[in-house]
Amino acid sequence: MSPADAPAPGRGPFAGLPGHPMMWVLIASELLAFGGALIAFSGARVADPRGFAQAQDHLDRLAGLLNVLVLITSGLFAALAVESARAGMIARTRLTLIVSAAIGCLFLAFKAREYGHHVAQGFTLDSGGFFTLYYLITGFHALHVVLGLIILAVVAARPSLVNVETGVAFWHMVDLVWILVFPIVYLVR
Repeated sequence: MSPADAPAPGRGPFAGLPGHPMMWVLIASELLAFGGALIAFSGARVADPRGFAQAQDHLDRLAGLLNVLVLITSGLFAALAVESARAGMIARTRLTLIVSAAIGCLFLAFKAREYGHHVAQGFTLDSGGFFTLYYLITGFHALHVVLGLIILAVVAARPSLVNVETGVAFWHMVDLVWILVFPIVYLVR
């Protein structure tokens, strides 16, 4: 075990979690931010159920579900990268991280296509409460996907176990957030 892979001393409540403890602080804060946004979205829906239901009918639920499957598949390859790193298989670790990132890029392509379709229909950030919150929440998530892709690329270049565990922890947070966003924004009435 190299010094970079050694557990950090004094991790306190983060002892036993994979990766660097500061990533877990970031993940906790990001989950709080997304949780607050989804609670605000739900509250706005309660205030205007009919308007939200009508606007929600313009979303492509199949595209949203496809993005769930894309991120789960990407997360699977990220998890395989951790297993490869634990086994000391550097080439395989890099390959699975690259595959994970490539699949993650599909999420952005599908989301860009979906945004383009909405804008072509005249639904923009200024098209009422639903679409304002839709673009803010899903756009904030897309920014996290971009950041996650950058992290995966950096980790693929420097695939120590602690780096891989840290980067994959962030990527799984991105997966988890979309698994929460999809039903709340696309399905719940």
